[in-house]
Amino acid sequence: MKIMSNEQLIVSYRDALKSGNDKDWIRVLQGEIKKRGLKPIKK
Repeated sequence: MKIMSNEQLIVSYRDALKSGNDKDWIRVLQGEIKKRGLKPIKK
């Protein structure tokens, strides 16, 4: 996977969820988000 900053990772994840086309990419991003301990959803 290309190295991304935390901000880029979150933005990519949100964009992937909005488009909903590539389920595999969403899973890869989710795994990376969990490894980094980030929370991608605003409350």
